[in-house]
Amino acid sequence: MAAASNDPSPPLASGLAQDLRTTLGKLKRRLREQTHGSDLTPSQVSVLLQLEKDGPATTSNLARTQGMRPQSMAPIIAALTQAALVRGEPDPTDGRQTLLSLTETCRKQVADGRAARQDWLTRALQSRFSPQEQEQIATAVALLRRLVEE
Repeated sequence: MAAASNDPSPPLASGLAQDLRTTLGKLKRRLREQTHGSDLTPSQVSVLLQLEKDGPATTSNLARTQGMRPQSMAPIIAALTQAALVRGEPDPTDGRQTLLSLTETCRKQVADGRAARQDWLTRALQSRFSPQEQEQIATAVALLRRLVEE
């Protein structure tokens, strides 16, 4: 990995940062459109993603990792449960608590949404860019990956 230059051109970096934010925001919106509109709030989506990534959790654990009080998490969980996206089961180690997890319906919706976004992006890349341009995009993606790696 090449070291960053100690003498970057601030105007170039600033303009590039603005263009990158704007373009990635538009790409994110276009990808979101491919799931045919979701009625979920950003907080609900965040909880679902956390459950998918980390596995079952209690309301208190979800609230803590989301940076909110358990009382504020309750309506989010209620809406997700009513939509059949989350289910609760007694914690096998502490029956007083409920472990929340994704339902199969939710897992299917997540998989279908990802597949739709992947399909749209693949078709868009193939139809709008030559193979040489696709190689340039691959190089740019590798550079962007370096930007977000810790």
